[in-house]
Amino acid sequence: MKKALIIGGCGFVGRYLAEHLKTNGDQVFVTKLPHEKIKTEEYGVYDLDILDAEKVFSLLNHIQPDAIYHLAAQSSVAQSWKNPGLTVDINIKGTLNILNSIRKLTYFPRILLVGSGEEYGRVLPEEVPIDEETLLRPGNIYAATKASQNMLGKIYTDAYGMDIIMVRAFNHIGPGQSEQFVVSDFCKQVATLERDQSLSVIRVGNLKAKRDFTDVRDVVRAYALLMESGNRGETYNVGSGKAVSIEEILKKIISISPGTIRVEVEEKRFRPIDVPIIEADIRKLQECTGWSPEIAIERTIEETLNYWREETDY
Repeated sequence: MKKALIIGGCGFVGRYLAEHLKTNGDQVFVTKLPHEKIKTEEYGVYDLDILDAEKVFSLLNHIQPDAIYHLAAQSSVAQSWKNPGLTVDINIKGTLNILNSIRKLTYFPRILLVGSGEEYGRVLPEEVPIDEETLLRPGNIYAATKASQNMLGKIYTDAYGMDIIMVRAFNHIGPGQSEQFVVSDFCKQVATLERDQSLSVIRVGNLKAKRDFTDVRDVVRAYALLMESGNRGETYNVGSGKAVSIEEILKKIISISPGTIRVEVEEKRFRPIDVPIIEADIRKLQECTGWSPEIAIERTIEETLNYWREETDY
């Protein structure tokens, strides 16, 4: 039985990944922040702040994992504009604490560093779909920190012989995601409107941007497959391979709601810099693992809306 440690396992992706790895027969350990709650007796659960280097090493040395999935991050683009210092601390300094702690172990576990499609930034029309060799032009603070994380992973692989795989994950969505992210935000707003008939307006930002959306359950399958067959020191895009406009997503959500909904654009919801289109070239991932997305976006949207209906006592 392989021991798998998910750093940041209490978050949206971590919960799905833990369940997937357990189903596959791994012995699963997860870390969380002290204030976070996780209701399970199926995993080993530990409190960990990755900014505390000594505690990071102590935990890794105690568990001795075979595989480490590094998910802990400040992952909101909007929040990265509001608090760039915190984003740099968690996404860069925290990652360095993990990598340096692994160097001190008596062996090298396999590590997955999770980055973002946001790292590519404002791509040129002829560069779409985006492959892993596309020039990085990060357009926000979060993207810059994730690009730095990727570079650190490559450096530590080459300099110290560590077994590190990097991914650039494009937008992943699904039930349980924070309303900080666009699809979940829209679904929560619609669920609230359905509950309160006095409300009829959904507030949105830039609807013209196109993004590559993948169900979180497909994403974690890709992560697990890469840990089995990915090549050390390599970066892999994880996405659906198809960009969809935010406007189209909104229309899909509204189409499955019985209420009458009016859309209102708010300038404050626009990002300081927004990338028109992000679409992944996923051939490298598919050639390495045979992975392909299985869950249709319509199903993901419906299940996310139903999640918020339950949360808002619809």
